[in-house]
Amino acid sequence: MSNRHVQKMLRQMASGEPVQVTSAMASMKKLARLAFIAQQFGYEYADVRQGGPQGNGFVMLIVPDPSPQARARAEQNRAQYPNASGGGALPSLVPDEVELLKARIAFDLAARYTEKQLTVIMGAGFSTLAVCLGLQLGADTTAVVVAGIAWAALMAFVPVGLVVNRRYRAKHVARLQAAGFTPVTEQSGRLRYLPRGGQLPGHGNPFAGGA
Repeated sequence: MSNRHVQKMLRQMASGEPVQVTSAMASMKKLARLAFIAQQFGYEYADVRQGGPQGNGFVMLIVPDPSPQARARAEQNRAQYPNASGGGALPSLVPDEVELLKARIAFDLAARYTEKQLTVIMGAGFSTLAVCLGLQLGADTTAVVVAGIAWAALMAFVPVGLVVNRRYRAKHVARLQAAGFTPVTEQSGRLRYLPRGGQLPGHGNPFAGGA
């Protein structure tokens, strides 16, 4: 988590509007730390998706938190850290809270697609790889056979990938449920985990209301 990203985020938050935090190289841990800092100044984590300038990073959405607790916390931290957006001191990270945010971010990314959608995505990707291999080898019968074998071998990894995704999601679900988070289903059918009493921003597509 660089000071540059923190300062940019805090300056954008001064607008009081939803903010998209974009970084091509950000890890989920770094995003969780940024989300924690945002929470100290009146915002809350809303959603995350893959993207970024080159499409190889993450885009995290944070939105204003209207709760009285969030407003009081933000007022106190703005008084205690008046130069936070200018590179000054920041509130100390709370490891347990950062880990919960990391679990939410990881689950949201893993749950963005249903298993049917993941199967289609992986199948299309593996088919493209097999076709590219066949084109590299040539247009004779041997190339077609090799490409077909490669495609079959790659497709065998689809169920493996689905099992890995299920286990990955289950690990984060267990952590969130232990912390009191509750499951909420978006209009699109996507499952989310929110703090008790929390609400989904937007109408099934949180990013539709982003900056």
